[in-house]
Amino acid sequence: MTEFRTATLSDVARAAGVSIATASKALNGRADVAERTRARVIAAAEEVGFTPNALAQSLTAGRTGTVGLLTSDLEGRFVIPILMGAEDAFGAGQVNVFLCDARGDAIREQYHLNALLGRRVDGIIVVGRQTDPRPSLGHELPVPVVYAYAPSDDPADHSLTPDNVAGGRMAVEHLIACGRTRIAHITGDPAYAAAQDRAAGFRDAIADAGLQAVGEPLFSSWTEGWGRDAASMLLRRHPDIDGIVAGSDQIARGVIDALRDLGRSVPEDVAVIGYDNWQVLATNSRPELTSIDNNLEELGRLAARRLFDAIDGAALAPGTERLPVRLVIRGSTIPHL
Repeated sequence: MTEFRTATLSDVARAAGVSIATASKALNGRADVAERTRARVIAAAEEVGFTPNALAQSLTAGRTGTVGLLTSDLEGRFVIPILMGAEDAFGAGQVNVFLCDARGDAIREQYHLNALLGRRVDGIIVVGRQTDPRPSLGHELPVPVVYAYAPSDDPADHSLTPDNVAGGRMAVEHLIACGRTRIAHITGDPAYAAAQDRAAGFRDAIADAGLQAVGEPLFSSWTEGWGRDAASMLLRRHPDIDGIVAGSDQIARGVIDALRDLGRSVPEDVAVIGYDNWQVLATNSRPELTSIDNNLEELGRLAARRLFDAIDGAALAPGTERLPVRLVIRGSTIPHL
């Protein structure tokens, strides 16, 4: 009697002349596979009699179909969209997610990490609450780890974070394109990497344009109150200011309040741009607030895709990858928008 054997993913990969990881991606419809390669893999699967059910068995062999999302601040407004993007990507791949909030406590984080490993998750995404580097989980873990928003302090780890330097530069370039030449910068806590990076981008763009910034960037807190106080002080010292880059949308709201109190029209007299594109603030501002968006949901989706690839056997590139940000234009920089 002839013994029949169910075709495996290895058989498909061998017949198509590709790696097992590439065969898996091609059959799963991943976007990072060339169409010619995908067609070759599909043809090979048909040739060896590889079925979708066999694919599912192959992918789950030795795996649990679960991943861990380890965050340090579940209430933080920056963490939530990242988690939403990651869960969108995981949902599309039929993966179960264990969400753990360490609340910024290292002991609690270690407890959650041990619990995730005890559940034999296939991989972990670590989501930070700010863009300052955070301690690495180390390299002795049995599963791949991707760091999102807060990069690992170990350059051997794979980290994804928004490009805040590019964001600061983008804000200035937009104001210059709007015809502004007397531009100041009011930003948040100087201990935050985000504040320093955005200020660096501001300085670079001002210098590249051959302009002189109105004073040095002003650092303090991420609050509307600070925005009001700083803008009032700047306008008294430099009444010819025609553009202000704020380090956050909260600061920008305070700036707009101060300008209104001083009888200055936004954007006709002074154009104001914020940062973070916090919808509830930006769209309820009067005028609505132009802002830099860090694309946090896309960051979460990309982190999930990178983890998928690592689970499939691809190597995670070491270092920190800074992802593009985008400009969202509203009425605070362009009249009658």
